[in-house]
Amino acid sequence: MIGAIVSAVIIGAIVGALGRLLVPGRQNMSIGLTLIVGIVAALIGTAIAAALGVANTRGINWIEHIIQIVLAVIGVLLVTRMGIGGGRGGRSRGRTTT
Repeated sequence: MIGAIVSAVIIGAIVGALGRLLVPGRQNMSIGLTLIVGIVAALIGTAIAAALGVANTRGINWIEHIIQIVLAVIGVLLVTRMGIGGGRGGRSRGRTTT
């Protein structure tokens, strides 16, 4: 049970980070929200891979990982487009006018 939770967090962090890296531009998302998006994408991706019959393969399961990363990209896009990024606010970049 503990091992499953730890592996879900680790895989979720990796999948979420890869999802953010593949989305162009800057995302205003916190690390925690990236982790949540990655965990959800990993769980749903595993369920989809199991439904397709490609979840249990010998060696590295590339199809399942690709599905998870695609879902993470979609999740990052949804979160950033909805404006619930949870990133740091209050800092402005660029020129200031006075």
